Amino acid sequence: MGLLLHLCQWLYGTSTGTAIRESTYVFPIIETVHTLAIVLLVGTVAIVDLRLLGLVLKREPVSQVAGQLLPWTWAGFAVMFVSGSLLFWAEAATIFVNPAFRLKLLLLPLAGLNPLIFHFTIYRSVSSWDVAPVTPARARLAAVLSLSLWSGIIIAGRAIAYFHRQA
Repeated sequence: MGLLLHLCQWLYGTSTGTAIRESTYVFPIIETVHTLAIVLLVGTVAIVDLRLLGLVLKREPVSQVAGQLLPWTWAGFAVMFVSGSLLFWAEAATIFVNPAFRLKLLLLPLAGLNPLIFHFTIYRSVSSWDVAPVTPARARLAAVLSLSLWSGIIIAGRAIAYFHRQA
């Protein structure tokens, strides 16, 4: 843990980290872009999850809904990752010890594993349930987990500000 803290302190002290953190406009712009990217990512994921739960787009095939939204999901993820990395760079030393940030970092890989497991298991047989208004229980479970994990990530991300400490 000492090595990670040292790395975070180094990032925090770099000219890039300082420039982002101390700029009147750069940090808020990056934070806004990060928020909008999360909206794009989670919004598209939520539509697919709600379809899997049979709550929206019941007449649309799951594969069609997922296929049309996936490029937008990936775009949201890419922008969220880059903007989040820049935000971390600017606050690495203070955010490293933040419990809300650590929770967010714990939930993010779980939120990534959920669709990976879903696509390599139940989604392989999507042709047999693609147009069904009620999807298999495992698909609905994946949707509930997804919605729960992304909600937790958003809540933890917002809570970071309330546990903020100075370096």
